[in-house]
Amino acid sequence: MDILDAIGNTPLVRLRKIVPANGADVLVKLESQNPTGSVKDRMARAVISRAEIDGRLKRGDTVIEYTGGSTGTSLALVCAARGYPLRIVSSDAFSREQLDHMPALGAELTLVPSEGGRTTKKLILDMIEAARALSREPHTYWTDQLNNHDSIAGYHSLGEEIWNQSGGKIDAFVHCVGTAASLRGVATALERHKPGIEIVAVEPAESPVLLGGSPGPHKIEGVGIGYVPPLWDAALVDEIEAVKTDDAKEMARRLAREEALFAGTSSGANVIAALRVAERLGPDARVVTLIADSGLKYLSTDVYRSK
Repeated sequence: MDILDAIGNTPLVRLRKIVPANGADVLVKLESQNPTGSVKDRMARAVISRAEIDGRLKRGDTVIEYTGGSTGTSLALVCAARGYPLRIVSSDAFSREQLDHMPALGAELTLVPSEGGRTTKKLILDMIEAARALSREPHTYWTDQLNNHDSIAGYHSLGEEIWNQSGGKIDAFVHCVGTAASLRGVATALERHKPGIEIVAVEPAESPVLLGGSPGPHKIEGVGIGYVPPLWDAALVDEIEAVKTDDAKEMARRLAREEALFAGTSSGANVIAALRVAERLGPDARVVTLIADSGLKYLSTDVYRSK
């Protein structure tokens, strides 16, 4: 067994205190228990291993990616384990812990300046173009997460784990959209077992593009890129919930204090949306969402930093 074998098989636990009195059960998959503390470990392993198998990635190549942090950290883990140099394009919009974690695992970092530390469509596009420029150099492989279908397959196992751990008792799956790969991969796996299961996407209320609204700046790291991601499949989704950044941050703090679950802001958004669905579906149903990453990645931010 090596470190990459430690990815997956994370616990599924029931929320106890913050659920509505007459609502459905809400279970959360603790993806924060993956090696880098993030669900993104699954996609990083998939995109590297699949590119190795079909020859897109060869020994001596340098891997290139743009990322807010979790994908880059997960790629850094996989590249360190597999022996590939990694060059990451990121930004000051993302937490110090994320920006420190990637080079700690051997990645070379290039930072693109943001507008006041917020995620915007312009920032994402600037990061993509910076990565594109690096990918034109010889002996590189650009994982290009927003367009890489290999990442979807990386999340099929997550859907299978949810199905098995819930004993097949699941009525709705709720999750934030960044690249849309994790929602799509899990939804595809669950739909195989239970056609018609309710799939609910979550996005920042400040940038409700999936709902047909205008893009805007927000501070839910890793999601809400400001335009509909190329991997988005509207046919798989039954409902879209918009969650405000401040509400997501407060829910992350509540999860720590009341449920002993230490998570990031997107996980707070996930849980808010899951509680809405739980209240709507009622006491005979079961809703599953993800604790997508660990709160340890956000200790320097205003989610957890002491005033």
